[in-house]
Amino acid sequence: MIALIDKYFPDLTRPQRGQFEALYALYADWNTKINVISRKDFDQLYLRHVLHSLSIAKVCPFAPGARVLDVGCGGGFPSVPLAILFPEAHFTAVDSIGKKIKVVQGVAEGLGLANLTPLCARAETLPERYDYVVSRAVTEMPTFVGWVWDKIDRGQKGALPNGILYLKGGDLADELSRTGMKWTEYPIPAFFDEAFFETKKVVYAAK
Repeated sequence: MIALIDKYFPDLTRPQRGQFEALYALYADWNTKINVISRKDFDQLYLRHVLHSLSIAKVCPFAPGARVLDVGCGGGFPSVPLAILFPEAHFTAVDSIGKKIKVVQGVAEGLGLANLTPLCARAETLPERYDYVVSRAVTEMPTFVGWVWDKIDRGQKGALPNGILYLKGGDLADELSRTGMKWTEYPIPAFFDEAFFETKKVVYAAK
């Protein structure tokens, strides 16, 4: 299963490979206690959750010291795979559902991920500011922008200027236009071959 990650990220260090390999058993264990990944999806963990999360890294590799907020993180996607890939960036994973954060906490501890902080909170209540906000299809974009836009500092702590990097699929033209902002769509099939990604994108707006 790690072969799928190796295929697109061949320069992983030995500790990173070990962490990616450990994900399956950790999530399998936690999923028996708190169901955060549907059972039909679980066999596709590395494709549908881990690699999907890492498509953000193909669009915008984060610089050391970057502060990244994952909003509505669920079981820890995209923040857990990204925190493995960028050990010198710092990730804050928030979800308003406590049991989901408990899973993220358990997985992060199991991996020894010192650069990931899970918080049970709503994004709009957070006092801190960040360089990037990442998320995976938690709500419509106009709502999402309302939650997070004032939490993002201007600047550039990665390959793109600070902003939002959001995983979403399908035709987004209407939804994005209703934010009144300029968005760039990055189709994930430009990075990954698998059919699962056919309609999926990373959408980006700069602060």
